[in-house]
Amino acid sequence: MSGEIFNANPTIYALSKKSSRKSQFQTGQSLWVDGDDHQDTSDSSDVEPIDQDEIFDLIRSISDPEHPNSLEELRVVSAEQIEVGHNYIAVEFTPTVPHCGMSTLIGLSIRVRLLRSLPPRFKIDIRVKPGSHQSELAVNKQLNDKERVAAALENPALVETLEKSLATAV
Repeated sequence: MSGEIFNANPTIYALSKKSSRKSQFQTGQSLWVDGDDHQDTSDSSDVEPIDQDEIFDLIRSISDPEHPNSLEELRVVSAEQIEVGHNYIAVEFTPTVPHCGMSTLIGLSIRVRLLRSLPPRFKIDIRVKPGSHQSELAVNKQLNDKERVAAALENPALVETLEKSLATAV
């Protein structure tokens, strides 16, 4: 990307605690079907619910494209800015400065991380927190337009920068 730094000295915040939820593996429950348990668990109508903490855990460690810090450390994303409905996820993020030129790249990083991690049944809406960016409407339009997102993901230089941001996401 360009060599211009939009926020040369961002405020770094302490990380919040990880979600207290544990997977079956962490709680000691078997990941395999027990020999005594013959219940059919493949019912396609059973959809595991996803909550805002799970979504936050997916995006909190994405690296800022300008700084060696995570989006959580810069308070660009927080669990409170995530809304989860039936097959719908809305993520609101706050750029570190109102003229941040990396806002679309940050939003695209969030979108790609969620698209790669969630089942395709989810509609994902990514937007800038109202009043936090001088080009809020343009950024929101870019981030939620399928053709613009697809075109961005065909740009090798942009994809390379995107992959660097996502490399730290755990």
